[in-house]
Amino acid sequence: MPKKAKPAGPGTEERPLPCKQLKVEAAGGPSTLNFASPSALFASLIAPIKTETFFKEFWEQKPLLIQREDPTLAMYYQSLFKLSNLKSLCSQGMYYGRDVNVCRCVNGKKKVLNKDGKVHFLQLRKDFDQKRATIQFHQPQRFKDELWRIQEKLECYFGSLVGSNVYITPAGSQGLPPHYDDVEVFILQLEGEKHWCLYHPTVPLAREYSVAAVDSIGRPAHEFTLKPGDLLYFPRGTIHQADTPPGLAHSTHVTISTYQNNSWGDFLLDTISGLVFDTAKEDMDFRAGIPRQLLLVDTTAVVTRRLSGFLRKLADRLEGSHALLSADMKKDFVMNRLPPYCVGDGAALSTPGGQVPRLHSVVRLQFKDHVVLMVGPDQSRSDETQEKIVYVYHSLKNMREIHMMGNEETECHGLRFPLSHVDALKQLWNSAAISVKDLQLPTDEEKESLVLALWTECLIQVV
Repeated sequence: MPKKAKPAGPGTEERPLPCKQLKVEAAGGPSTLNFASPSALFASLIAPIKTETFFKEFWEQKPLLIQREDPTLAMYYQSLFKLSNLKSLCSQGMYYGRDVNVCRCVNGKKKVLNKDGKVHFLQLRKDFDQKRATIQFHQPQRFKDELWRIQEKLECYFGSLVGSNVYITPAGSQGLPPHYDDVEVFILQLEGEKHWCLYHPTVPLAREYSVAAVDSIGRPAHEFTLKPGDLLYFPRGTIHQADTPPGLAHSTHVTISTYQNNSWGDFLLDTISGLVFDTAKEDMDFRAGIPRQLLLVDTTAVVTRRLSGFLRKLADRLEGSHALLSADMKKDFVMNRLPPYCVGDGAALSTPGGQVPRLHSVVRLQFKDHVVLMVGPDQSRSDETQEKIVYVYHSLKNMREIHMMGNEETECHGLRFPLSHVDALKQLWNSAAISVKDLQLPTDEEKESLVLALWTECLIQVV
């Protein structure tokens, strides 16, 4: 069950309900988020709960409710997205399905009320007022700078994509039926109040979204109402539903989500292909052909034992390996994440500035949270050898406007170097600052060439 903390005020008691009512404490300390670093941002987001406590007791385990009595924080939350923002956003060319969904929960089922084509604010407001429909706005960080700022820091913190959706629901209405998600969820209540019911998961840490039948979920395990400034977390697989209480103003909340397809199973699938690739180059047993007609018959005990033997060999090789070959996860993350938050035209992310690095310069890596170093086969070669090279991928030139939009094509930005450069690159990665002449490369020309290439991509600066 979610953490029970001190009541928000004297005389607060649990009501005798068929589910457990959460007690919480008033949040103290800073009333706005701390953007000094990714860890500072997350700590301020879940305050007064300590980060260590959160990951030990709640993360992937159970819900956490933080109710706050902080007018300044509530005002800040309200600034993240408001119903009134929709008019100006619609004027920028929003489309049903891609940017906006209009829906309502009717008899435990989702009824979609989308029109065709472009969203017109007057029609949207009409459906909201007259049909009591919920407006779901997809990935508002594409347009709202402060959400970009928050989610970019969270992507650095989690090392995983972080998406968001805004839900605006009129009084006395519900947008979605009970369901569970395949993501870790953080709810920030922005406007009005929202009544929530959480149920025990039928599929803990679920890998896919699913609607839950109303007659099968039982009574809520937790029930409460969120107000502006409140935060709710629950793990993937948690069955939930929410409605706006009747007689009150509309409710607006933003759902910030992460860790989709980011499990140990996903990581194993990602790394095993590179491990097999390397092993097969050295072990002839892995290159031997499978028995004739194996693909036409059921797997036999002999085949199963053979596969088990191969897996044991891979495990032994893995134990002695210091570098894993990541096939896709790292690259996909860097390709699809937000660019660093910046104010202005973003020139600092695309145009190198400051002094050009030379042999006697002292340099340091910048935007380190947005850069990954990978060793992998040279994809430009089609021959069997496919020698390994070093890839340096970054997200500085990623397009915020298509973040988390799924069907939009993304481009990979970065550099490639010979494998002989890997130690010098690791020096740059692991040093606060380093002299170019101290890089572990055989010639001064290679040292200068390396740092000049990184500087051209805005990845290092002279200090």
